[in-house]
Order: sequence, then structure tokens, then C-alpha cells
Amino acid sequence: MNITVRPETQADRLPVEELTREAFWNLYRPGCDEHYTTHLIRGHADSLPDLTFVAEVGGQIVGSIVYTRSWVVNEQGQRVETATFGPLCVHPAWQRRGVGSALIAHTRALAEQKGYPAILILGDPHNYCRHGFRTGKDLNVGMPDGRFPLGLLVLELQPGFFAGHRWTFHASPVYEFDPAEVEAYDARFPPREKKHQPSQDLFGMLIRAVVE
Repeated sequence: MNITVRPETQADRLPVEELTREAFWNLYRPGCDEHYTTHLIRGHADSLPDLTFVAEVGGQIVGSIVYTRSWVVNEQGQRVETATFGPLCVHPAWQRRGVGSALIAHTRALAEQKGYPAILILGDPHNYCRHGFRTGKDLNVGMPDGRFPLGLLVLELQPGFFAGHRWTFHASPVYEFDPAEVEAYDARFPPREKKHQPSQDLFGMLIRAVVE
């Protein structure tokens, strides 16, 4: 299968949001908010459009990855810009076929070329450890509240960058919004049934889990 990874264009924006909605609908909660997150990121100061790409197969967009700025701060107050991706999505019909891996590999290489010391995300370790991500605890990178969530994952692009310090991760505020805004934005799309499914229960466990 030939997967083409290319930069997202203006014309891709609505198709990518439709794709994102399809990929995440009822996965982590009844409905989803990831398509709205993608919409917000594009107009935000922390957006990294030079790391935002789509994946095509046969001219059809089947995957997308969106990046923002993030930061790590150590105990001495040193603040360093890092990169964070999310949403990363693949159309359900194309999952487990290398599309997400192609998007991660392509953008990882670019982020490394641009001098970012690391990519940090909040995600499911089952999906990302095979790409070289490690738990933040192993690299002494935690949240501002001192916890080390299971889903805080770090990919060092400069080996040893985190050594010798304690770090906290700070994501862009673009990921914080009122759920009512999601409902209003989702009304622009064709109606879909919101329902409960087991993946939502698993997600609820994962986001409460911490590494000791």
C-alpha cells in the first residue's frame, strides 16, 4: 500500500475535521470533541502548521496529525519549547495499516530537524510505546501537580536532554474549552447517535492511572 504524507492545505480543513469526527466518534466519550479541537488549533498562536500533515491513499485523505507548541520547565525555572501532537487520527477503515505510523515517522523527523528536544503527548501507551515514547516518570517529566499520569508520554529527540533535572509538562491552553462550545460546533455536521461503548470505560481508567 502506497501512503503519501503531505502538508495539510486550506482545502483539506473540512475533510480533515470530518475524518477526525469519524475516527473518534463514541471512542472516548459519547460523541467526540477532537474535530472541534482540530478546528481551534488552526487559528491558535500555538499551532505548528509546518508539522501538520495528512496521509493519502489513492488520492483520498485517510489520516491526519496536528501539532501545537508545548513546554517543559525544570526546577531551576528553565523553560524549553517542545512539540505536542493531537489529534492524530486515521479513518476506521484504514486503521492498523501503517497510516498513523507514517504520520508519526514523517513529523518526528521534521521536529528533530527543527531542533525540538522532544515530543510530548497525552495518549494511550498501547499506541505509542512502539514508536519510542516512554512514560514521563522514566525521564522525570511530570505534570504541574506533581503527578506522573500513565498517559504522559515522551519521545526524546535529543537523547539525554531531560537527564539531571526534574521537569513539568505544560500543554497549550488551546486544549481547554467549554464542552458547550463543542455541541454548538458539532451542529454543523450531520447528526450522529451518541452512545456508550466499552472503550469509554477503558479510557476513564487510563486517564485516572498514574505511574509510581
